[in-house]
Amino acid sequence: MNAKAEILGRIRAAIGPRHETPLADYSAIPRRYRQATELTAEGRRDLFLSRIQHYDGGVFRCERSAIRDTIAQALSDRSRRHLVVAPGFPRDVLPDGFEFVSDDDLSYTELDRSDGALTTCTLAIAWTGTIVLRHSPSEGRRALTLVPDYHLCIVEADHIVETVPEAIRRLRGLEPSLVTTISGPSATADIEMTRIKGVHGPRTLDVIVVE
Repeated sequence: MNAKAEILGRIRAAIGPRHETPLADYSAIPRRYRQATELTAEGRRDLFLSRIQHYDGGVFRCERSAIRDTIAQALSDRSRRHLVVAPGFPRDVLPDGFEFVSDDDLSYTELDRSDGALTTCTLAIAWTGTIVLRHSPSEGRRALTLVPDYHLCIVEADHIVETVPEAIRRLRGLEPSLVTTISGPSATADIEMTRIKGVHGPRTLDVIVVE
């Protein structure tokens, strides 16, 4: 018996036999946090956008007929010309004057050399300012939203929920195999308590909310 097995054996002996928690007992656990929205659709949208701004993200709002022009505005404001898009991203809203390359298993080097990524999302959580990806064809693989330095995400206004429990319930019905959550541009202060952007993902994030 090696040291690891001995330690685990002692832990099992100390905690005793394992008992599965009955579903009824689990459901009876008090949950005092808010689980449902108290805001209007407009209130959820405004709260979400304010959170994104607080995280130093860029925000845009438009009607569906203006998506193409708004994408062009966002990219022009950031001086981004060469974008990688998720394979299933709708091509009819891509503006002219930019280069869009489909992420058909591009290498990490190719992703890194691009000016950024353009995707949709599954959900957005207003209370935490979080974008939720389940990596559908229009959202792309995880590397697409982690490797490039810039991420432009299209968020449908009616996909914005207020609370995390609401988002979890919606995701449960979709049964995703992988979920990525994004709350603002990537940043860390682990190194000498200095805030550094772009360590674990895009340094710059823009969001377009489509009414």
